[in-house]
Amino acid sequence: MLRRKPTRLELKLDDIEEFESIRKDLESRKKQGEDAHLVSSTDGAIGISSDHKSREQMIHDRIGYKPQPKPTNNPTQFGNFEF
Repeated sequence: MLRRKPTRLELKLDDIEEFESIRKDLESRKKQGEDAHLVSSTDGAIGISSDHKSREQMIHDRIGYKPQPKPTNNPTQFGNFEF
């Protein structure tokens, strides 16, 4: 592999101005998204608290989790060994 001297990068005033304008644009979009999310989440918070089981069921369905009830045949796990 050939070695070469590091390339010098120069930061120009135009680059700084472009960066600042893009950053401000992204921040304004982020604030608008957060505001929209807060409005929708306050509406949804009422439904979530009243339908806790359905929310849990939706999550289980989404991830494919099907809980099986544990058998309650023996009161202790180690009490009844048959040899």
